[in-house]
Amino acid sequence: MGIEWLKPGVVLGSLVYALIGVVVFWICFLIIDKITPYDLWGEIVEKQNMALALVVAAMSLGISVIVAAAIH
Repeated sequence: MGIEWLKPGVVLGSLVYALIGVVVFWICFLIIDKITPYDLWGEIVEKQNMALALVVAAMSLGISVIVAAAIH
C-alpha cells in the first residue's frame, strides 16, 4: 500500500473535490434560503426557532450526502 495517498496529485485532487463540494453546498443552501418565505438566519439566531434549526440541519446533511455521492 505504501504512501500513495501522500502523492501531490492525490492531495491536490482531494482539495479540489473538497472545494467543489463546499461551493455546491453553499450554492444549494443559498437557493433554499432564497425560496423560503422568511429569513432563516433571523429565525434561527434571533428568534431561536429550534424546530427550524433542526429542519435546516437535516437539509444541510441531505445536501452534503448528495454532493459527496456525486463527487465520489
